[in-house]
Amino acid sequence: MATKSLKARKSALSNTEKQLDVLSNSIFKAGVLPTFKQKLHAHQIEEIKPNVLQVLQINMGYMCNQVCAHCHVDAGPDRKEMMSRQTLQQCLTVMQTEKIETVDLTGGAPEMHPDFRWFIQEIRTQTSVQEIIVRSNLTILLANKKYYDLPDFFAEHRVHIVSSLPFYKRNKTDRQRGSGVFDTSIKALQKLNATGYGKPDSSLILDLVYNPSGAFLPGDQKALEEDFKKALLNDFGIEFNQLFALANLPISRFLDYLIASENFEEYMTALVEAFNPVAAKNVMCTNTLSVSWEGYLFDCDFNQMLDLKVDTAHPHISQFNSQLLQKRKIQISQHCYGCTAGAGSSCQGSIA
Repeated sequence: MATKSLKARKSALSNTEKQLDVLSNSIFKAGVLPTFKQKLHAHQIEEIKPNVLQVLQINMGYMCNQVCAHCHVDAGPDRKEMMSRQTLQQCLTVMQTEKIETVDLTGGAPEMHPDFRWFIQEIRTQTSVQEIIVRSNLTILLANKKYYDLPDFFAEHRVHIVSSLPFYKRNKTDRQRGSGVFDTSIKALQKLNATGYGKPDSSLILDLVYNPSGAFLPGDQKALEEDFKKALLNDFGIEFNQLFALANLPISRFLDYLIASENFEEYMTALVEAFNPVAAKNVMCTNTLSVSWEGYLFDCDFNQMLDLKVDTAHPHISQFNSQLLQKRKIQISQHCYGCTAGAGSSCQGSIA
């Protein structure tokens, strides 16, 4: 996969890292704001340590049928990076040898990976994993006829669907995710409902994810969930289980937006001022490992986008060593404020 396009992407990522470093240095190392490590120390939290590994989050690749303004992985139709069958098999081996409770499949659009269905079938038949999460952008279910039967496939394999929907109104959703995305997302949600997903008498779980569309923090998750449920049910007859409210982290496209709108310092100040020590003790990196499409291990998928690999001698899934990983120091930096602001953020929503 070492194509010219991929090299260009890695160069762009390197520039983003440098840009983030320069901006962070101007406000954190200059003493305008405390660093994340200093903030932890001020609250008598010496370090964030890994607990028992429960969740393996696997980024199957960056190919996606959408180009969302807030995407922290810079996914899109032109991305060709995809996890190899060999690396997928190595992930399966870890699931078989470790007590992994949840496998969280993400991307891009993970459904676009040619081995996507095979991988889910293998997880169900070859491992004791209890929960398989697929992070679907919804529109992929209607993008091409080869995806039309995915709701039935998901139901057959008891897949937990987590889908991003920026808002329950057309204008805000399309502004963040592209023209026509809201209407297609509504049709996809109705299709999932028809399959049994999100229904109160069904075991098929359908959760939604809300990200703010600008440089501000999400509101109260429970209140937002009530608003979403009322609006989607009244306007479209749609039901779902839970809403996860996530803060946007200053990475990739959202970082570009913050810089272009001159909101970087203001947004980081808001994150720092909203720091919650309870959330800091429950961040997702304590029970989760993120696997990149190349098979490298990271404490979270945000660290993955900044190429902050796990702090061990063997940071690849092919050399998985649970003892070393359990003793590692979790890699932190200023973007970690995004997971500890207010009620906190994780891939499963608020954490405090």
